[in-house]
Amino acid sequence: MSMMNTLIIFAIVAWLLQIILGWWQINRFNQAFAKLSAKGNVGIGRTPGRFKAKVVIALAFDEHLTVVDSLMMKGLSVFAVPKTVESLIGLSLQHIQPQAIFPDDKNAQDALAQAIQIKD
Repeated sequence: MSMMNTLIIFAIVAWLLQIILGWWQINRFNQAFAKLSAKGNVGIGRTPGRFKAKVVIALAFDEHLTVVDSLMMKGLSVFAVPKTVESLIGLSLQHIQPQAIFPDDKNAQDALAQAIQIKD
């Protein structure tokens, strides 16, 4: 087998692996999001960007606009997993300050700021 054929096979295998791992990540997020959505109204925020760690934050609010659950996914790879942000649970919407929750993470601040926006 020539070097060119080896490179083509390697590229195809890498591409298929990326598709499978991407599907796996989306599936994990969708399961976590479904559980979150069952707990109340959900606000979601995310950061844009292609070459920096992306952040997705979702918050479930009860009828008094208090956070009852949360999830955050952060990372550059398909291995990022949804995690609960314990420091947000129990906070009232008007008391959430992204800079105080994530003082050293501008991307997380931006995603949280989007998640707490009330849509009319």
